Amino acid sequence: MHVRHVRRGKVLHDGTGLSFWFRPGTAVLSEVPVDDRELPMLFHARTRDYQDVTVQLTVTYRCTDPETATSRIDFSIDPDTGTWRQDPLSQIANTLTENTQQHALEVLATLDLETALRTGVDKVKEAATRKLTADHIGLAIIDIRVVAIRPDAEMEKALQTTIREKVQQEADRATFERRALAVERERAISENELQNQIELAKREELLVVQRGANTLRKAEDQARASRIADDAKADSIRKLAEAEAAGEKAHLDAYREIPQETLYALAAKELAGNLPEIGSITLTPDMIAPILQRLAR
Repeated sequence: MHVRHVRRGKVLHDGTGLSFWFRPGTAVLSEVPVDDRELPMLFHARTRDYQDVTVQLTVTYRCTDPETATSRIDFSIDPDTGTWRQDPLSQIANTLTENTQQHALEVLATLDLETALRTGVDKVKEAATRKLTADHIGLAIIDIRVVAIRPDAEMEKALQTTIREKVQQEADRATFERRALAVERERAISENELQNQIELAKREELLVVQRGANTLRKAEDQARASRIADDAKADSIRKLAEAEAAGEKAHLDAYREIPQETLYALAAKELAGNLPEIGSITLTPDMIAPILQRLAR
């Protein structure tokens, strides 16, 4: 505690943790706390869309100028009991609460309920930190912590229901999307399999066509080879026939120069060579007479 000892308007002792003698009848004593003090607040505010919210925050402050504090707030103590004659901390609390509420209300009045619940904590803290001062009463604001901004119970329940429904819808949508993705993947797999089957069918068709072409080419090659062989055989036969015909012609030409009687004799010899064996032959005059006549001629 910072102690001030004043007697007849004159400061005799002024400092933290001082110990001294005084006369109760003439001494005016004041004790100012100089440690950090936390002031929790809970107040209501209204948003731009006329919805009530509850703001919960904590302000941490400290007395940095005891002289100013004692001149603005009554920190005097009773010399007999050592207690404050008034309640200076309550006066400080009221001053800080009203100022903080003013800044918070100004911020929340510009926000709708949804925005206030989503970003109001940061906005209120920023505004209060920037605007809240207590230098006029010798205090310094150390920290401001906005704990929560909550709607009333019914509105909170309605919002929870709305958010729950929205979350459920998002979950259902995610489920539907997952199912749709699975169906899409199955469709893609089916299309891929069908495409593979079509490709295989095309390749089989090409294979059949190629096999047909190969078979046709083989048949053509065989027919061509057979035709060449037939041509060669026909040529051989033709040449053989020509040779036989030439030989026969030469043979006939040779016979053409031979007298007729010799030809008869050769014919008879040829005939005799081809006749079966004759054991006996009977010649009649009718058969020999013409021959002898011709020989005679």
